[in-house]
Amino acid sequence: MSTEVETPRGYAPTGKDSGVVKPKGTWHIRAHEGLDTIDIRSRKPPWLKVRSPGGQNYLRLKKKMRSEGLHTVCEEAGCPNIGECWEAGTATFMILGDVCTRACKYCGVAHGMPTGLDLDEPRRVAETVAGMELEHVVITSVNRDELPDGGASIYAETIRRIQEAVPGCSVEVLIPDFKGDEDALRTVVEAKPAILGHNLETVLRLHPEVRPGGRYWRSISYLGAVKRLDPHMLTKTGIILGMGEEDGEIRQAMIDLRQASVDILTLGQYLRPSPMHIPVARWVTPDEFETWKHIGEREYGFRHVESGPLVRSSYHAKEQARDLIAGGPGAIQDVMEVDIAAPAEVRLDLVQLELGRPGRALKGA
Repeated sequence: MSTEVETPRGYAPTGKDSGVVKPKGTWHIRAHEGLDTIDIRSRKPPWLKVRSPGGQNYLRLKKKMRSEGLHTVCEEAGCPNIGECWEAGTATFMILGDVCTRACKYCGVAHGMPTGLDLDEPRRVAETVAGMELEHVVITSVNRDELPDGGASIYAETIRRIQEAVPGCSVEVLIPDFKGDEDALRTVVEAKPAILGHNLETVLRLHPEVRPGGRYWRSISYLGAVKRLDPHMLTKTGIILGMGEEDGEIRQAMIDLRQASVDILTLGQYLRPSPMHIPVARWVTPDEFETWKHIGEREYGFRHVESGPLVRSSYHAKEQARDLIAGGPGAIQDVMEVDIAAPAEVRLDLVQLELGRPGRALKGA
Protein backbone atom coordinates (compact mmCIF):
# COMPACT_ATOMS: atom_id res chain seq x y z
CA MET A 1 0.00 0.00 0.00
CA SER A 2 1.14 3.56 -0.69
CA THR A 3 2.46 5.47 2.34
CA GLU A 4 2.30 8.93 0.80
CA VAL A 5 1.20 11.82 3.01
CA GLU A 6 -1.52 13.99 1.55
CA THR A 7 -0.96 17.71 1.08
CA PRO A 8 -3.74 19.41 3.10
CA ARG A 9 -5.43 21.63 0.56
CA GLY A 10 -4.82 19.87 -2.73
CA TYR A 11 -3.40 20.77 -6.12
CA ALA A 12 -3.27 24.54 -6.72
CA PRO A 13 -0.43 25.62 -9.06
CA THR A 14 0.75 29.21 -9.13
CA GLY A 15 1.56 31.53 -12.03
CA LYS A 16 -1.81 31.33 -13.82
CA ASP A 17 -2.91 34.50 -15.59
CA SER A 18 -6.60 34.07 -16.37
CA GLY A 19 -8.34 33.28 -13.12
CA VAL A 20 -8.30 32.64 -9.38
CA VAL A 21 -6.85 29.19 -8.64
CA LYS A 22 -8.54 27.01 -6.03
CA PRO A 23 -7.31 23.70 -4.54
CA LYS A 24 -8.64 20.51 -6.12
CA GLY A 25 -9.08 18.77 -2.79
CA THR A 26 -8.17 15.22 -1.76
CA TRP A 27 -6.54 12.75 -4.11
CA HIS A 28 -8.04 9.81 -2.24
CA ILE A 29 -10.74 7.86 -4.11
CA ARG A 30 -12.77 4.91 -2.84
CA ALA A 31 -11.92 2.87 -5.94
CA HIS A 32 -8.27 2.70 -4.81
CA GLU A 33 -9.04 1.25 -1.38
CA GLY A 34 -7.23 -2.07 -1.09
CA LEU A 35 -5.11 -1.45 -4.20
CA ASP A 36 -1.33 -1.36 -4.04
CA THR A 37 -1.00 1.90 -5.95
CA ILE A 38 2.33 3.17 -7.25
CA ASP A 39 4.23 5.73 -5.21
CA ILE A 40 5.08 8.84 -7.23
CA ARG A 41 8.73 8.43 -6.22
CA SER A 42 8.92 5.00 -7.86
CA ARG A 43 10.98 4.59 -11.01
CA LYS A 44 8.93 4.56 -14.21
CA PRO A 45 9.26 1.59 -16.58
CA PRO A 46 11.69 2.07 -19.49
CA TRP A 47 8.96 2.43 -22.12
CA LEU A 48 7.83 5.70 -20.51
CA LYS A 49 11.18 7.46 -20.90
CA VAL A 50 11.29 10.21 -23.56
CA ARG A 51 13.96 12.60 -24.78
CA SER A 52 13.70 16.17 -23.45
CA PRO A 53 12.31 18.57 -26.07
CA GLY A 54 14.61 21.17 -27.60
CA GLY A 55 14.50 21.06 -31.40
CA GLN A 56 14.39 24.15 -33.61
CA ASN A 57 10.65 24.02 -34.30
CA TYR A 58 9.90 23.37 -30.62
CA LEU A 59 11.89 26.39 -29.45
CA ARG A 60 10.44 28.61 -32.18
CA LEU A 61 6.85 27.64 -31.34
CA LYS A 62 7.39 28.07 -27.62
CA LYS A 63 8.75 31.58 -28.14
CA LYS A 64 5.79 32.45 -30.37
CA MET A 65 3.29 31.18 -27.80
CA ARG A 66 4.77 33.39 -25.10
CA SER A 67 4.93 36.48 -27.30
CA GLU A 68 1.24 36.11 -28.26
CA GLY A 69 0.06 35.31 -24.72
CA LEU A 70 -1.27 31.91 -25.79
CA HIS A 71 -1.51 28.60 -23.91
CA THR A 72 -1.03 25.01 -25.01
CA VAL A 73 -2.37 21.93 -23.30
CA CYS A 74 0.94 20.32 -24.25
CA GLU A 75 2.61 22.53 -21.64
CA GLU A 76 -0.21 22.95 -19.12
CA ALA A 77 -0.83 19.19 -18.81
CA GLY A 78 2.81 18.17 -19.15
CA CYS A 79 2.37 16.03 -22.27
CA PRO A 80 5.35 13.68 -22.82
CA ASN A 81 5.06 14.01 -26.62
CA ILE A 82 5.46 17.78 -26.80
CA GLY A 83 8.86 17.65 -28.50
CA GLU A 84 7.83 15.08 -31.12
CA CYS A 85 4.54 16.78 -32.02
CA TRP A 86 5.87 20.33 -32.19
CA GLU A 87 8.81 19.25 -34.32
CA ALA A 88 6.38 17.48 -36.69
CA GLY A 89 4.27 20.59 -37.24
CA THR A 90 1.35 19.74 -34.94
CA ALA A 91 0.36 21.76 -31.89
CA THR A 92 -2.54 21.78 -29.44
CA PHE A 93 -3.69 25.25 -28.41
CA MET A 94 -5.60 25.64 -25.16
CA ILE A 95 -8.08 28.49 -25.52
CA LEU A 96 -10.37 30.19 -22.98
CA GLY A 97 -7.59 30.68 -20.44
CA ASP A 98 -5.51 28.48 -18.15
CA VAL A 99 -7.90 28.04 -15.20
CA CYS A 100 -10.63 25.38 -15.39
CA THR A 101 -13.95 25.46 -13.57
CA ARG A 102 -13.77 21.69 -12.99
CA ALA A 103 -11.46 19.71 -10.71
CA CYS A 104 -10.65 16.39 -12.37
CA LYS A 105 -8.35 14.41 -10.10
CA TYR A 106 -5.98 13.22 -12.85
CA CYS A 107 -5.50 16.52 -14.68
CA GLY A 108 -2.55 18.90 -14.40
CA VAL A 109 -4.53 21.97 -15.48
CA ALA A 110 -5.33 24.42 -12.67
CA HIS A 111 -8.83 24.56 -11.18
CA GLY A 112 -10.63 27.68 -10.02
CA MET A 113 -12.73 30.59 -11.25
CA PRO A 114 -11.76 32.30 -14.53
CA THR A 115 -11.82 36.09 -14.39
CA GLY A 116 -12.16 37.14 -18.01
CA LEU A 117 -12.79 36.17 -21.62
CA ASP A 118 -10.22 36.98 -24.30
CA LEU A 119 -12.27 37.82 -27.41
CA ASP A 120 -9.12 38.51 -29.43
CA GLU A 121 -7.71 35.03 -28.84
CA PRO A 122 -9.08 33.46 -32.09
CA ARG A 123 -7.19 36.04 -34.19
CA ARG A 124 -3.91 35.47 -32.36
CA VAL A 125 -4.22 31.69 -32.58
CA ALA A 126 -4.87 31.88 -36.33
CA GLU A 127 -1.94 34.24 -36.90
CA THR A 128 0.35 31.94 -34.90
CA VAL A 129 -0.79 28.91 -36.91
CA ALA A 130 -0.09 30.82 -40.13
CA GLY A 131 3.26 32.10 -38.91
CA MET A 132 4.40 28.62 -37.89
CA GLU A 133 3.10 27.08 -41.13
CA LEU A 134 1.37 24.31 -39.16
CA GLU A 135 -0.25 21.54 -41.18
CA HIS A 136 -2.63 20.34 -38.48
CA VAL A 137 -3.78 22.11 -35.35
CA VAL A 138 -5.77 20.87 -32.38
CA ILE A 139 -7.85 23.33 -30.36
CA THR A 140 -8.86 22.39 -26.85
CA SER A 141 -9.77 24.38 -23.75
CA VAL A 142 -10.43 24.47 -20.08
CA ASN A 143 -14.05 24.11 -18.99
CA ARG A 144 -15.81 27.45 -18.70
CA ASP A 145 -19.03 26.45 -17.00
CA GLU A 146 -19.71 30.04 -15.96
CA LEU A 147 -20.18 31.15 -19.59
CA PRO A 148 -23.67 30.85 -21.15
CA ASP A 149 -22.38 28.74 -24.06
CA GLY A 150 -19.34 27.29 -22.27
CA GLY A 151 -17.07 29.05 -24.77
CA ALA A 152 -18.52 27.38 -27.89
CA SER A 153 -18.63 30.66 -29.84
CA ILE A 154 -14.90 31.19 -29.22
CA TYR A 155 -14.21 27.69 -30.52
CA ALA A 156 -16.23 28.40 -33.69
CA GLU A 157 -14.52 31.73 -34.30
CA THR A 158 -11.09 30.15 -33.80
CA ILE A 159 -11.88 27.41 -36.34
CA ARG A 160 -13.09 29.94 -38.91
CA ARG A 161 -10.09 32.22 -38.41
CA ILE A 162 -7.62 29.36 -38.92
CA GLN A 163 -9.46 28.13 -42.02
CA GLU A 164 -9.29 31.63 -43.50
CA ALA A 165 -5.63 32.21 -42.57
CA VAL A 166 -4.29 28.76 -43.55
CA PRO A 167 -6.68 27.03 -45.98
CA GLY A 168 -4.58 23.85 -46.15
CA CYS A 169 -4.40 23.37 -42.38
CA SER A 170 -6.77 20.79 -40.91
CA VAL A 171 -8.42 21.84 -37.64
CA GLU A 172 -9.35 19.39 -34.91
CA VAL A 173 -11.20 20.40 -31.75
CA LEU A 174 -11.24 18.66 -28.38
CA ILE A 175 -14.22 20.21 -26.64
CA PRO A 176 -15.72 20.10 -23.13
CA ASP A 177 -19.26 18.76 -22.72
CA PHE A 178 -20.70 22.30 -22.40
CA LYS A 179 -22.96 20.73 -19.73
CA GLY A 180 -24.78 18.89 -22.51
CA ASP A 181 -25.98 22.06 -24.26
CA GLU A 182 -26.85 20.99 -27.82
CA ASP A 183 -26.99 24.57 -29.09
CA ALA A 184 -23.38 25.03 -27.99
CA LEU A 185 -22.45 21.78 -29.72
CA ARG A 186 -24.20 22.88 -32.91
CA THR A 187 -22.22 26.14 -32.87
CA VAL A 188 -18.95 24.18 -33.00
CA VAL A 189 -20.17 21.56 -35.51
CA GLU A 190 -21.35 24.24 -37.95
CA ALA A 191 -17.83 25.72 -38.01
CA LYS A 192 -16.77 22.45 -39.74
CA PRO A 193 -13.69 21.17 -37.90
CA ALA A 194 -12.02 18.16 -39.54
CA ILE A 195 -12.39 16.14 -36.32
CA LEU A 196 -14.59 16.81 -33.29
CA GLY A 197 -13.27 15.19 -30.14
CA HIS A 198 -14.52 14.96 -26.58
CA ASN A 199 -12.75 12.71 -24.10
CA LEU A 200 -14.59 10.11 -22.02
CA GLU A 201 -11.39 9.77 -19.95
CA THR A 202 -12.32 6.70 -17.88
CA VAL A 203 -14.78 3.85 -17.33
CA LEU A 204 -18.24 4.15 -15.79
CA ARG A 205 -17.32 3.01 -12.27
CA LEU A 206 -14.42 5.45 -11.87
CA HIS A 207 -16.11 8.39 -13.55
CA PRO A 208 -17.90 9.99 -10.57
CA GLU A 209 -14.74 10.12 -8.47
CA VAL A 210 -11.97 11.00 -10.91
CA ARG A 211 -14.03 13.27 -13.18
CA PRO A 212 -16.49 14.79 -10.69
CA GLY A 213 -17.64 17.59 -13.00
CA GLY A 214 -18.67 15.29 -15.83
CA ARG A 215 -21.16 12.54 -16.58
CA TYR A 216 -20.33 9.30 -18.37
CA TRP A 217 -23.43 9.09 -20.56
CA ARG A 218 -23.49 12.79 -21.23
CA SER A 219 -20.02 12.51 -22.75
CA ILE A 220 -20.86 9.47 -24.89
CA SER A 221 -24.19 10.84 -26.10
CA TYR A 222 -22.66 14.24 -26.88
CA LEU A 223 -20.44 12.48 -29.41
CA GLY A 224 -23.46 10.61 -30.73
CA ALA A 225 -25.32 13.88 -31.24
CA VAL A 226 -22.49 15.14 -33.46
CA LYS A 227 -23.35 12.43 -36.00
CA ARG A 228 -26.99 13.55 -36.07
CA LEU A 229 -25.94 17.15 -36.68
CA ASP A 230 -23.31 16.20 -39.29
CA PRO A 231 -23.14 12.51 -40.32
CA HIS A 232 -19.89 13.09 -42.21
CA MET A 233 -17.88 14.52 -39.30
CA LEU A 234 -15.15 12.40 -37.72
CA THR A 235 -15.61 11.97 -33.97
CA LYS A 236 -12.94 11.06 -31.48
CA THR A 237 -12.52 10.28 -27.80
CA GLY A 238 -9.82 9.20 -25.37
CA ILE A 239 -9.58 6.90 -22.37
CA ILE A 240 -6.75 6.97 -19.83
CA LEU A 241 -5.62 3.56 -18.57
CA GLY A 242 -3.88 2.79 -15.28
CA MET A 243 -6.31 4.52 -12.91
CA GLY A 244 -7.84 1.30 -11.56
CA GLU A 245 -10.13 0.18 -14.37
CA GLU A 246 -10.66 -3.51 -15.18
CA ASP A 247 -10.54 -5.20 -18.57
CA GLY A 248 -14.28 -5.82 -18.72
CA GLU A 249 -14.94 -2.15 -18.00
CA ILE A 250 -12.68 -1.07 -20.87
CA ARG A 251 -14.57 -3.38 -23.21
CA GLN A 252 -17.89 -1.99 -22.01
CA ALA A 253 -16.72 1.56 -22.57
CA MET A 254 -15.75 0.60 -26.14
CA ILE A 255 -19.19 -0.94 -26.70
CA ASP A 256 -20.90 2.16 -25.33
CA LEU A 257 -18.81 4.50 -27.49
CA ARG A 258 -19.55 2.52 -30.63
CA GLN A 259 -23.27 2.85 -29.85
CA ALA A 260 -22.61 6.55 -30.45
CA SER A 261 -20.66 5.69 -33.63
CA VAL A 262 -17.40 7.22 -32.37
CA ASP A 263 -14.78 6.85 -35.11
CA ILE A 264 -11.42 7.29 -33.37
CA LEU A 265 -10.30 6.12 -29.93
CA THR A 266 -7.06 6.98 -28.16
CA LEU A 267 -5.72 4.93 -25.25
CA GLY A 268 -2.77 6.07 -23.13
CA GLN A 269 -1.11 5.54 -19.76
CA TYR A 270 -2.12 7.71 -16.81
CA LEU A 271 0.89 9.67 -15.56
CA ARG A 272 0.39 11.35 -12.21
CA PRO A 273 1.05 15.10 -12.58
CA SER A 274 1.88 15.69 -8.91
CA PRO A 275 1.61 14.10 -5.44
CA MET A 276 -1.74 15.90 -5.10
CA HIS A 277 -3.39 13.89 -7.91
CA ILE A 278 -4.72 10.34 -7.67
CA PRO A 279 -1.96 7.71 -7.75
CA VAL A 280 -1.23 5.44 -10.69
CA ALA A 281 -2.91 2.10 -10.06
CA ARG A 282 -0.61 0.18 -12.42
CA TRP A 283 1.68 0.48 -15.42
CA VAL A 284 0.03 -0.85 -18.59
CA THR A 285 2.56 -2.57 -20.85
CA PRO A 286 3.08 -1.78 -24.56
CA ASP A 287 1.86 -5.29 -25.43
CA GLU A 288 -1.40 -4.66 -23.58
CA PHE A 289 -1.90 -1.40 -25.45
CA GLU A 290 -1.33 -3.22 -28.74
CA THR A 291 -3.93 -5.81 -27.74
CA TRP A 292 -6.47 -3.10 -26.97
CA LYS A 293 -5.83 -1.56 -30.40
CA HIS A 294 -6.71 -4.84 -32.10
CA ILE A 295 -9.78 -5.33 -29.90
CA GLY A 296 -11.06 -1.84 -30.60
CA GLU A 297 -10.58 -2.02 -34.35
CA ARG A 298 -11.36 -5.66 -35.10
CA GLU A 299 -13.99 -6.53 -32.50
CA TYR A 300 -15.79 -3.22 -32.01
CA GLY A 301 -15.27 -1.46 -35.33
CA PHE A 302 -13.51 1.80 -34.47
CA ARG A 303 -12.14 3.38 -37.64
CA HIS A 304 -8.83 3.83 -35.84
CA VAL A 305 -7.44 3.16 -32.36
CA GLU A 306 -4.25 5.00 -31.39
CA SER A 307 -3.02 2.98 -28.41
CA GLY A 308 0.26 3.17 -26.51
CA PRO A 309 1.76 4.21 -23.16
CA LEU A 310 2.60 7.75 -24.32
CA VAL A 311 -0.46 8.29 -26.52
CA ARG A 312 -2.49 11.41 -25.79
CA SER A 313 -5.52 12.84 -27.57
CA SER A 314 -3.53 14.76 -30.17
CA TYR A 315 -0.92 12.08 -30.88
CA HIS A 316 -0.61 11.42 -34.65
CA ALA A 317 -3.70 13.62 -35.05
CA LYS A 318 -2.65 14.92 -38.47
CA GLU A 319 -2.58 11.44 -40.00
CA GLN A 320 -6.02 10.63 -38.58
CA ALA A 321 -7.55 13.78 -40.05
CA ARG A 322 -6.15 13.11 -43.52
CA ASP A 323 -6.61 9.33 -43.84
CA LEU A 324 -9.98 8.43 -42.30
CA ILE A 325 -13.58 8.60 -43.50
CA ALA A 326 -16.33 9.10 -40.92
CA GLY A 327 -18.98 6.52 -40.19
CA GLY A 328 -22.67 7.45 -40.07
CA PRO A 329 -24.89 8.00 -37.02
CA GLY A 330 -25.16 5.33 -34.33
CA ALA A 331 -27.93 4.17 -32.02
CA ILE A 332 -27.20 6.97 -29.52
CA GLN A 333 -27.95 10.36 -31.09
CA ASP A 334 -29.69 12.37 -28.37
CA VAL A 335 -27.84 14.04 -25.51
CA MET A 336 -28.37 12.30 -22.16
CA GLU A 337 -27.98 13.50 -18.58
CA VAL A 338 -28.40 17.16 -19.50
CA ASP A 339 -30.45 17.95 -16.43
CA ILE A 340 -28.71 15.51 -14.08
CA ALA A 341 -26.18 17.25 -11.85
CA ALA A 342 -22.66 15.89 -11.91
CA PRO A 343 -21.39 14.29 -8.67
CA ALA A 344 -19.45 17.46 -7.86
CA GLU A 345 -22.68 19.48 -7.98
CA VAL A 346 -24.82 17.49 -5.53
CA ARG A 347 -24.73 16.40 -1.92
CA LEU A 348 -24.21 12.67 -2.11
CA ASP A 349 -25.83 12.13 1.28
CA LEU A 350 -29.11 13.58 -0.02
CA VAL A 351 -29.22 12.50 -3.66
CA GLN A 352 -29.05 8.95 -4.95
CA LEU A 353 -27.32 8.75 -8.31
CA GLU A 354 -28.11 5.90 -10.71
CA LEU A 355 -24.77 4.70 -12.06
CA GLY A 356 -26.16 1.99 -14.33
CA ARG A 357 -26.69 2.23 -18.06
CA PRO A 358 -29.65 4.42 -19.14
CA GLY A 359 -32.82 2.41 -19.57
CA ARG A 360 -31.55 -0.59 -17.62
CA ALA A 361 -33.74 -1.54 -14.66
CA LEU A 362 -32.06 -1.92 -11.29
CA LYS A 363 -32.17 -5.33 -9.65
CA GLY A 364 -35.15 -5.70 -7.37
CA ALA A 365 -36.95 -2.74 -8.94
